[in-house]
Amino acid sequence: MTTRRALLTATLFAAPTSLLLSEPARAALPTVDMEALLKAAQWDPVKLDTGITAGAGASVLQVEKALVAKGLLAASYADGHYGSRTVAAYKAWQESLGYSGIGANGIPGPASLAALATNRFTVVRPLAPGAKVAFRGVTINSRTRAMLLAAEGKLGFTFVMEQGSYNPGGDVTSAGTHDGGGVVDLDVVALTSSQRTAAATALRQAGFAAWVRSPAMGNWDWHIHAVAISDTDLAPQAQKQVGAYYEGRNGLANNAVDDGPKVTKVTWEEYQRSLA
Repeated sequence: MTTRRALLTATLFAAPTSLLLSEPARAALPTVDMEALLKAAQWDPVKLDTGITAGAGASVLQVEKALVAKGLLAASYADGHYGSRTVAAYKAWQESLGYSGIGANGIPGPASLAALATNRFTVVRPLAPGAKVAFRGVTINSRTRAMLLAAEGKLGFTFVMEQGSYNPGGDVTSAGTHDGGGVVDLDVVALTSSQRTAAATALRQAGFAAWVRSPAMGNWDWHIHAVAISDTDLAPQAQKQVGAYYEGRNGLANNAVDDGPKVTKVTWEEYQRSLA
């Protein structure tokens, strides 16, 4: 005869057993390292070959397989290289979710990547640009602000903001690089040559692709153009500049050799971990 106590005991132990059975299924899902994925998404499209960004191949491949399953990418392009075909496929995925403009820039954002991950992979080392904030007369996002403040801490002086982010059409000489997030221009007219170099160095050390721009390079005054590497709101033009930075180029249309300070190229997240 089944007693009330026996039924209660069976009920109590049934739930944990089912939970234990579901854990292996979750553990079996592959992982996608979002930090590595973003680096590849910016760097791979500007490469002259189909080289795979170190540490990113497996994560890119999982995303590409998911895009193939969605009918957005040909299976032949699921190779771990986040090239222009993958950028276009991811852009189509973002648009299918209702995103447009910078929200559909082909760079994995936290929400679109989480949606793509469902039942396919687990996202590790996630990152996001943060909310838009007012900063010294311009608009940037909270991640960019933290990066600027970190660079200033190295220098001992504050930057003068010339142009912020999310500024489509604000300056025709910017060629659309400021349309999205993560990009700033800093006024360095009053700085000495050594101070300009020091500023560019500090910005690069904090995770920016940063260059000193002189009047000889274009129709502008002395300034520093800085792009926050791995900002998921980057405009396509700014994405290409990050790739150019990793390729050792100057980020301008002439694609000349990078003439900036030599530092170890890092993202903001990598810089933060180096301080731990």
